[in-house]
Amino acid sequence: MSTQNTITSEILQQHGIDEATWSALKSSIYPGARDESVLMAVDYCRARQLDPLMKPVHLVPMLVKDAKTGKSEWRDVVMPGVGLYRIQADRSENYAGSGEPVFGDAIEGEFNGVRVRYPEWCKYSVFKKMPDGSVVEFVAREYWLENYATAGKDTSAPNAMWKKRPYAQLAKCCEAQALRKAWPETGQQPTAEEMEGKALDITDVTEMSSVDTTVRPPTNKTSLNNLISTRTQAQTDTDTKELSALLAGFTEKISDSQNIDEMDLLFSGGVWPDGKRRPGAVNTFSGEMLEKARDVYEMRRNEITDSDK
Repeated sequence: MSTQNTITSEILQQHGIDEATWSALKSSIYPGARDESVLMAVDYCRARQLDPLMKPVHLVPMLVKDAKTGKSEWRDVVMPGVGLYRIQADRSENYAGSGEPVFGDAIEGEFNGVRVRYPEWCKYSVFKKMPDGSVVEFVAREYWLENYATAGKDTSAPNAMWKKRPYAQLAKCCEAQALRKAWPETGQQPTAEEMEGKALDITDVTEMSSVDTTVRPPTNKTSLNNLISTRTQAQTDTDTKELSALLAGFTEKISDSQNIDEMDLLFSGGVWPDGKRRPGAVNTFSGEMLEKARDVYEMRRNEITDSDK
């Protein structure tokens, strides 16, 4: 894989990266990766307010198959690590810990002449604190045969990682599934641990029909979410979809809020009653996303103001 430096200082400035950070990214965080791929990872982190130097996402070389042409080619794909899901769960401030992975019976199997001892399944639990103070357990169960990656297209033998660490790899996949169940706003993108050594298909994209762009005053949570849907979406890339999930979470919190002070904190950020400073929508979104958040905030704020009269 070519590592020729094709990134100029001007491009780094456009991405807000100084020379020292770029050097660390290239030499320590993503050694051997193409410059364009590293920038892609930085942009992904920037969109989700993550520190790329903490390596919350991975650049995974994958054989990508285009469903339309049937052709395959190797590409670097940005994928979250299970560590990113842990960060997002912790940021929610209702993460109440996790249990130890529980494994099923050990099985001795042979795959194209390669003998492997692996667990039949793994069960993983994470705990989430609910608004009423109760703690709910979310459980995921994953099977080794359904998750392991092969050493190549023409063999059923596991790759080196799944052969060397059959328990640990399955536990990571199971933990990622449990975190997605408990915090669906993290998104549904598979983690690097789940996709390592596997091929990726690009499926056909169905063109969306035009929608009614008339903005109507919301009166409940459903209509607030409808307001988001009716605005024109200028971007359709993966980062925007994940920001949309964050925007939906903001909408839900605004809808549940019963006082203006709390709404102001949700939108503008600041010091909360518990003494912690938290960012608001203005710190999270920009451009059209921020305008959507502002519409939801102002309309809900007007509702509360009118009800107090």
